[in-house]
Amino acid sequence: MGKKLRFSLVTASLLCATALHAGAETLRFSSQGDITSLDPYTIDETFTSGFLGNIYEGLVRRAPDLSIQPALAESWEMVEPTRWRFHLRKDVKFHDGSAFTADDVLYSADRVRAGASDFKNRLAPDTKVVKVDDYTVDFITATPNPIIHYQWGNWYMMSKSWAEKNKVGEPQKAGTGEEAYTTLHENGTGPFKLDAREPGIKTTLSANADWWGNAGRTDNVTDVVFTPIPNAATRVAALLSGQMDVIFPVPVQDIDRVEQSEGTHMIVGPELRTVYLFLDQFRDELLYSNIKGKNPLKDHRVREALYRGIDIETIKKKVMRGMSTPSALMVAPGINGFSEDFKRLEYDPAKAKALLAEAGYPDGFELGLDCPNDRYVNDEAICVAVTNMWAKIGVKVKLNAQTKSKFFEKVFAPKLDFSVGLIGSTPPSFDSLAPINSLHVCPRVSPDAAAWQEGEREKVSNGKSNYGGYCNPEVDKLAGQILLETDQDKRNALIKQTWKITTDDIAYLPLHQQWIAWGVRDGVELKQRPDDVFDWRYVEIKK
Repeated sequence: MGKKLRFSLVTASLLCATALHAGAETLRFSSQGDITSLDPYTIDETFTSGFLGNIYEGLVRRAPDLSIQPALAESWEMVEPTRWRFHLRKDVKFHDGSAFTADDVLYSADRVRAGASDFKNRLAPDTKVVKVDDYTVDFITATPNPIIHYQWGNWYMMSKSWAEKNKVGEPQKAGTGEEAYTTLHENGTGPFKLDAREPGIKTTLSANADWWGNAGRTDNVTDVVFTPIPNAATRVAALLSGQMDVIFPVPVQDIDRVEQSEGTHMIVGPELRTVYLFLDQFRDELLYSNIKGKNPLKDHRVREALYRGIDIETIKKKVMRGMSTPSALMVAPGINGFSEDFKRLEYDPAKAKALLAEAGYPDGFELGLDCPNDRYVNDEAICVAVTNMWAKIGVKVKLNAQTKSKFFEKVFAPKLDFSVGLIGSTPPSFDSLAPINSLHVCPRVSPDAAAWQEGEREKVSNGKSNYGGYCNPEVDKLAGQILLETDQDKRNALIKQTWKITTDDIAYLPLHQQWIAWGVRDGVELKQRPDDVFDWRYVEIKK
């Protein structure tokens, strides 16, 4: 009865939204979770950032094939090894009608590196941003950086005048419960602008009639209605009943049903996101364990035991229904630096038990595992499977699965309230340097939770997502060499050397690359990007 009632409420909301836009080409879509904030620097999460990419724009953007395209910058060149020059597009207007100029780029460069911004690694702290004239900006780096703009596809430009008018401060950390002006308001330059925002219920947007790129648009979407529907069965039902044009993700168990139903079809493909387990390797004693006085996860033998205790093929077959690609690396095929030479450690429960005994835990131990239940494909089911598998080697897991907003608030800095957690990531640059720098470089402050809670952790970009505190100085050294190397063959050799060290260290427990599964109503054409970003500019709705 509860599910039927919830579905009827969702249905009523959708019917009202459709009536409001009668006669227009309205795109109605749903995902399992809502966007976190309208502030483009609050959280570096694929869905939120991708959604905002339809409202805000960066100097560059990614095409459906993920190649780099000009956006608010018409062109750019390397003037000298440490100076990049970007020529801005003229006659661009923000949604409030104000002009986009170099001053907005300088403001955005300052704000993206301020406060609790989750995008600090888009621009190094020592990079100088210089206004040459109103439509020319130089980026001066301390050392040569041949890929400076590779991560800028979702570094969006904000209006300086709008921010000053509305007293917009530094970016706030997601999940703090504090509401800033930017949480519910926007002022981008993009092809769509906000009409109304009801967090957790519905967000409506309309096409920007003054968008600089309108002459080249191929879509015919005039309005967008986004409705988060956490319940998978309700989400699928909304598609099958014709109330949704696009939903994602479609649970793997429902893919055949959607594909075979009249009026709907599936778009499925491998994603570039790697799903993995991160481990507390910095505390002297785990928060969630019966082992006192020491941290078992600091022991390589324990990490190897946990790795060998995961039957990834069973997860692929039973949990993911074949829609995953088991991974030995923290990057996917398609990311520069990926290599087939790396192989997963074999599933071997007997060896895992022996390793635990050798490490001093012949009877195993207890461990806490935090997971989201509405962020990745079958995320909670994966964690349940891992929990059962680890039980077979003597590791008793207490699983805590909750909505992504609560999960992010709990496990991310500054709280770092976890022992083991499940997450997924896609390098925004589609190059290995990003995850090496963000996930594997030693944090630039002492990996102590108290220090992080005081805000020191928010001031750094290197190691910004290295919440487990993994640290190997040799990796730091190699990361610096990768950044400076302009010879692609030499650079890739350095990347491979780095991956060899981190995989041997078992810095993380990589699981797989999930596949993207979108359900689409017949008559709706779109382009699915392998980074799971939904770009409304490529949607065409046919009668």
